[in-house]
Amino acid sequence: MKAIINGTRLREGEEKEMKSIINGTRYDTDHATEVGSHEFSNRGDFNYWSATLYMTPRSGRFFLAGSGGPMSRYSETIGQNEWSGGSRIDPLTEAQAFEWAQRYLGTDEVDKYFAALIEEA
Repeated sequence: MKAIINGTRLREGEEKEMKSIINGTRYDTDHATEVGSHEFSNRGDFNYWSATLYMTPRSGRFFLAGSGGPMSRYSETIGQNEWSGGSRIDPLTEAQAFEWAQRYLGTDEVDKYFAALIEEA
């Protein structure tokens, strides 16, 4: 997962493990299964963001690990009316992960991880 760590954007090709404990649950990109990822815009755009959907190995919980510019959903306030790019982990319910996957991932990834939620026409 490419990320912005402590306000410093990692260089292309640099990878940084992201982990967090949220409501007593550990989310760790290094140990989770990557379902798929999506990027919006380019790194020079303040609206740029990149997110990867993961599934935890033991409990099968889903989470997004993402980063983005100062006008993205991953922005962080650094002062009064001052914003910087940031990164974070967001836990998702299975329904939220399914919705995100349908919007940003290909059919193969959605079918592989969410087959039980897909209805035949």
